[in-house]
Amino acid sequence: MAKVKFMNLSLEEKIQHLYENANFVADIRYYQYKINLFLLNGNYFEVFINHKDVQITKIVPLDYGSSRLRFYLDQIKLPKWR
Repeated sequence: MAKVKFMNLSLEEKIQHLYENANFVADIRYYQYKINLFLLNGNYFEVFINHKDVQITKIVPLDYGSSRLRFYLDQIKLPKWR
């Protein structure tokens, strides 16, 4: 599934598609969130889970310019941004 098509899915559809078809890469704690990083068809996606409510609040493509990136780099080696 293309990235654009995936992003047009509902949150529930994104959750199902990631958990059925993507590879879990890592997780981090970031403020009030636990963020799971998944790899799907060469694209990384972050799944934001509010750990107080135990609820997924959003799924977004990994932002290579985000300050969160350094937390992932402690655990894994991501490809260089092109």
